[in-house]
Amino acid sequence: MRLALLSLDSIVGDLAGNAARIRAAAEPIAREGVPLIATPELSLLGYPPRDLLLRTGLIERCIEATRALAVDLARGGAGESAVIVGTPWPCESGAGISNACVVLRRGAVECVYRKRLLPQYDVFDEARYFAAGHQPLCIDVMGQRVGLLLCEDLWRGEDVGEGTYFGDPVGDSVGEGAHLLVAMSASPFFAGKHVQRLRVLHAAAQRVGRPIAMVNATGANDDFIFDGGSCVLHPDGRGAFTQPFGDDQLRTALDVREQAPAAAAEADELARAVVAGIRGYVRKTGHRGVLLGLSGGIDSALLAALAVAALGSDAVRGVSMPSQYSSEGSRSDAIDTAKRLGMRSPDLLPIHDLHVLARQHLGAHCDLSGLTDENLQSRLRGITLMTLSNATGALVLSTGNKSELAVGYATLYGDMVGGLAPLGDLTKRQVYAIARRVNECPQVIGLSTAPIPPSSIEKPPSAELRPGQVDQDSLPPYDTLDAIVEGWVDEERTVEEIATRNALDLSVVRRWTRAIDAAQYKRFQAPLILKVSARAFGPGRRMPLAMRWTPDAR
Repeated sequence: MRLALLSLDSIVGDLAGNAARIRAAAEPIAREGVPLIATPELSLLGYPPRDLLLRTGLIERCIEATRALAVDLARGGAGESAVIVGTPWPCESGAGISNACVVLRRGAVECVYRKRLLPQYDVFDEARYFAAGHQPLCIDVMGQRVGLLLCEDLWRGEDVGEGTYFGDPVGDSVGEGAHLLVAMSASPFFAGKHVQRLRVLHAAAQRVGRPIAMVNATGANDDFIFDGGSCVLHPDGRGAFTQPFGDDQLRTALDVREQAPAAAAEADELARAVVAGIRGYVRKTGHRGVLLGLSGGIDSALLAALAVAALGSDAVRGVSMPSQYSSEGSRSDAIDTAKRLGMRSPDLLPIHDLHVLARQHLGAHCDLSGLTDENLQSRLRGITLMTLSNATGALVLSTGNKSELAVGYATLYGDMVGGLAPLGDLTKRQVYAIARRVNECPQVIGLSTAPIPPSSIEKPPSAELRPGQVDQDSLPPYDTLDAIVEGWVDEERTVEEIATRNALDLSVVRRWTRAIDAAQYKRFQAPLILKVSARAFGPGRRMPLAMRWTPDAR
């Protein structure tokens, strides 16, 4: 039997556009006689729909769009194929809605499968909106029984080390006579996720002795990035595969038995993920382009490279905003970055005169020494960027990384301004690793030449807000800081565990874990952060702002 897995990039709420995308992908394949075509979870509405699901009339429109799509597919030559489409659908009882997939065949909705396991961890909150289904569903395709699953029904949280469920949708489908299992997913990316997915999928196929086909979404919606990576995996571990972040739809015969492709290096997949996240957010929100402060440092240089890879050089505008403390090397590195990327030369808008005026205006009312003056400079840069954004319609990209955001080494309404923080889930170590990788192999992100000036990578990182300043005046070495951030945020370890695992002084770990918790109010006001780790700042880490708990509390 032949089947097709369509890793579509849906736009949340765009019922007509998503239906058109499904038709454009499915109809040519169906006309070739492929009898089974599957699309990702909630492919018609887009994932994640969040509180859009609470809007009056939405479900009725989803039903109308689904039935109209069935008719249109039949008219377009896809009537004899079973086309599986993800959409919200009323519960069997009529009360509430389910996260469902519908089988469209011969111009009608043939049957409906309702997702049985609803994830309630990390970024997921499906029980807020959906009621769980209770029954397995198998359909007949060319004499084969095909069991349908939706995302968590297959993964059961095992791909992220979360989730405790009653029931076994995979086993139940086999109990209903399934020869093949097809899982529709909208499984968000994080570093290493694809390898974990294949491991879980292989274990499930081995357990039940059946091949499993998985179709995953691609593109990005808000902070979610989807890597595609659809596949058919047999119990022996072989099958048919697409590369993560590729554009290929998987069209294959069920009996194909190829080896899984080698896993990509972390820096490669992180770079591709951020590119996909920038492209998805900017294009789907309709912005005319992006702009960012080009300081000559590593963060802004890498972000400029990833933005150009996502949108093209004409859509990315750099702004150089030197102060009296900015080095000549930083200014020249900013110009070099733009030149390497084919951008126009950065707009030169020094903040010195603004800084003098602001100090004159405010100096009689407050002490402008130290950190207050440093933050004032950062906020003047923020004003500059947001004014240009208002005037041009370009989206400001914040250049901050996870290490800085974690401990509050970032200025509210200053370097934190913007609509999107593409690097906000990358530690400083990862920023350096990706920068070196894209310089070594720019083709990883679709560029032809090394995009980042070597001096931006080699020089000590500095905000240049006072004479001779470097980050390590205020922070521990980034290797130390990142070990603490990863242990406290990503892994939820204790202070003692972090200190022991990394051979760090307990007082250092205690100081910086307290700083992470104290900076939560800043992150609450941060731009949208693209999720590329297992635990990103944002919806998946909802910490209180006004709290007095500490690890030492008794």
